[in-house]
Amino acid sequence: MTTAVAITPNRAGSTPGALLVAGIVLATLTEAIASTVLSLGRADIIGDTYATPDEFAWLEVGYTAFKLIGFMAASSLMNRINPLSLVVGSTLAMGVACGLAAVTTRLDLLVALRIIQGFSGGTLIVGGQAIIFLAYPRSRQPILQALFAMGSVVAPATLAPALQGWLLDSRSWAWIFFSVVPVALSATGLLLIADGPVPARTPHRPFDRIGFSLISVTLCCFTYVLSQGSRWDWFEEPRILWLTVIGATTLAAFLGRQVSAKGRGLLDFTLFKSEDFSFAFIVSFVAGAALFGSAYLIPSFAVSVLALTPIDAGLLLLPSGALFIGALLLAAFLVQVRRLPPFATVPFGILMIMIAMWMLSGSTSESGADDMMAAILLRGLGLGFLFLSITLIAFMSLNSRNLASGIGLFNTGRQLGGLIGVAALQTLIEHNVVANVAVLGANVTAGRPAVFERLATTTAMLAAKGMEPAAASRAATSLLDRLVTGQSTVIAFDTAFNAVALLFVIAAPVLVGIKIALARHAKRARHTHRLKMWIAPPASSETRTEPSGASLTSTGRPTFRRKVSADTGRLPRKRTRTTW
Repeated sequence: MTTAVAITPNRAGSTPGALLVAGIVLATLTEAIASTVLSLGRADIIGDTYATPDEFAWLEVGYTAFKLIGFMAASSLMNRINPLSLVVGSTLAMGVACGLAAVTTRLDLLVALRIIQGFSGGTLIVGGQAIIFLAYPRSRQPILQALFAMGSVVAPATLAPALQGWLLDSRSWAWIFFSVVPVALSATGLLLIADGPVPARTPHRPFDRIGFSLISVTLCCFTYVLSQGSRWDWFEEPRILWLTVIGATTLAAFLGRQVSAKGRGLLDFTLFKSEDFSFAFIVSFVAGAALFGSAYLIPSFAVSVLALTPIDAGLLLLPSGALFIGALLLAAFLVQVRRLPPFATVPFGILMIMIAMWMLSGSTSESGADDMMAAILLRGLGLGFLFLSITLIAFMSLNSRNLASGIGLFNTGRQLGGLIGVAALQTLIEHNVVANVAVLGANVTAGRPAVFERLATTTAMLAAKGMEPAAASRAATSLLDRLVTGQSTVIAFDTAFNAVALLFVIAAPVLVGIKIALARHAKRARHTHRLKMWIAPPASSETRTEPSGASLTSTGRPTFRRKVSADTGRLPRKRTRTTW
């Protein structure tokens, strides 16, 4: 016997209930800050820790890999620990680990602390979202999940980069970790006085240690491959190839064990019987690629091409957070109050993201924040319509027994989709920069009149500033080379923006086809189940079969069963029931 979650009476209007939601949103905010700390603070941390790029990579790999492991382990932990206690403990662990990371520059200790932060972040996200579903009725979930998404999705995509950019420019990267500590303490205080689901003592499945070990190895291997593969030119490096083979092998072994376990494995795979969850799980990969991919492209373009400071790059995404939140609340209102099906807002979200990425693909080295703002705002609006809808589609049909497993798998799919999207965009940009430099360089030769005129003008300008003629000539050539490389980078980023837009052009019809196929499969399964139940009623009904083919029920009144023809597979013509 152990702890499992039982749904409490509805306390949606009570103060403890509001404190519960506020505490969970603040807890997810700690994960949002910790998860994005390396995006803008990378150079500063490398300088203070004296780490090589390979050593620094473990800070990112350790966090992401153990965050994914936390997603997978959360459902088993919730069956053994009070869910609210699990979230409180994970939040405290996150705060302590961030506090220690702020006062040390030892790389090995930072890697260990990042692992703790990742596992804590994964468990608190799954536990927090599951508690909200279990503590409140399904009719209130649209607005509650919109509030939850503000901390788990909006904050890392828009709010955290702005905060980190300001702290990097005014303080140091240590203050980013320090900022997590008061948020974690505030969230812990709210959760301790909140009114959460009451645990009940019920039987549970034994913990699948072998399955957990297999999936942990898989996630560690795939995280390293996806996050570092572009640096090593993918399979040209033997370690990337071997890690891919090991990850694929352990994944196949894990899936085989889950099938052979017959419901006693690490995860409850019966949730894939839900048509809605299966569809949302597939969509989570595409949505993750769009969210993380665009969140990677926009700041990278601003820093590397537009030469913006970290704070300016962070503030570039901040206005879209307001529209992101507004779209979440609007979608929640339409679903909860106007009874609009969640599927209805998905096409609008996809279309807005496509248009936004297409608009960004026209950016140049002369673009500014004002030129990009319309597309960035439209992106925030589209993400708000998309993410709330797929969340409701995924979890509204699940029960309390497999809800935590579903949340963990959905978040795992979104995170892996993000890793795949970022890795693909990094590789695309690197290859395109090289190709563009080759093409542009072939047309920028000394014999062309336009090139000769440009070099002569630049040389004369530099000489007028006091440089020696020979040095001015070399500097002019160097400036022209930098111009070619910069223009090649701009073209590569524009291609990457277009690639995100084309992702939905390709994925949208595929997802529609998958949805239709899943709907038809579910319809056939329901029809088959009803047919079996009608032909062969459950054994619990007390019947005794008579030689004539009639059966006497417990009331003594016989009924006749309809039989399927062995030749045609069709039901015979309905016959009039005889009553005795």
